[in-house]
Amino acid sequence: MGKRESRPWIVSDELWSLVEPLLPQPGPKLVEGRPRIPDRQALCGILFVLHTGIQWEYLPQELGFGSGMTCWRRLAAWNEAGVWDELHLVPLKKLRAAKKLDWSRVVIDSSHVRAARRGPKSGPSPVDRARPGSKHHVLTDGQGIPLAVSLTGGNRNDVTQLLPLLDKVPAVAGVVGRPRHRPDALLADRGYDHDKYRRLLWARGIRPVIAERGQPHGSGLGIFRYVVERTIAWLHGFRRLRIRWERRDDIHEAFLGLATCLITHRHVQRLW
Repeated sequence: MGKRESRPWIVSDELWSLVEPLLPQPGPKLVEGRPRIPDRQALCGILFVLHTGIQWEYLPQELGFGSGMTCWRRLAAWNEAGVWDELHLVPLKKLRAAKKLDWSRVVIDSSHVRAARRGPKSGPSPVDRARPGSKHHVLTDGQGIPLAVSLTGGNRNDVTQLLPLLDKVPAVAGVVGRPRHRPDALLADRGYDHDKYRRLLWARGIRPVIAERGQPHGSGLGIFRYVVERTIAWLHGFRRLRIRWERRDDIHEAFLGLATCLITHRHVQRLW
């Protein structure tokens, strides 16, 4: 995605101009105490944890981002308010306006991550039943731009997230006409091979292009499917997402949603 930034957790003026209007207004201060840490600094602290994978309690105070608990509370509150879903739609609209969203096909895949603690949306790992794990499910357009992500237990079948991910794709405006959220075709590997879901995709007007079990390898889908594997690699480039440290599923989903926004925003930056 271009040159690596030396301090990617510093919120640029461009990114802040997109985030600030979406943040909920803080409530009145009920008791006297320390001044509230500005939201921009708290976001820098959240990004520092996302990029480095450091534990909340070890967030360096000398950085000026506030305490780890302060940043944790802001992340939880902003996620509950739907900030990341709204933020994700902003760069998607810009990409569609520039005709850079490929609706001719979407590609779906998942990746397993170890869960350090048991909690909601974790389950036995398929490679080590004694250890808990979770799955990141990702749906991208034909170029690998993330359209929807979700979190499930590590023991959930991939195909169960096919329709939920399609339902999570936002209606993207940006050009004259109706906002679009439905692709022409869906590409997937053998893990999604099920006649029931093929019929459901056809019923939605989406052509299923899914590898079949029992058939020899070399279906040719790899030249199209690699984009979702690359996007998953970008997601796991954020160290906090390589292992699920959070017991609470909503906090890990908040990190996943924020990382999705950042990756999509990078695609916009490549336009200019």
